[in-house]
Amino acid sequence: MKQLLEFLGVALLFQGAVGLTHSFTGALRGWGLIQRFGFLDGYETYASVALIVLACALFAALRSLGAD
Repeated sequence: MKQLLEFLGVALLFQGAVGLTHSFTGALRGWGLIQRFGFLDGYETYASVALIVLACALFAALRSLGAD
């Protein structure tokens, strides 16, 4: 279970970073999932930041539960 949650955290962090990179530079087209959702048009930056914050919260929760 710990490995699954760690993988999920890494995936969220990666997708958030790719989304921010795409928002600010236009690079990495096709890598991120945020750009594929039509209902997030105009909110990609906010969604990417939310993914990064969610990943950090997941890592903090894993650490506080003693799952290291």
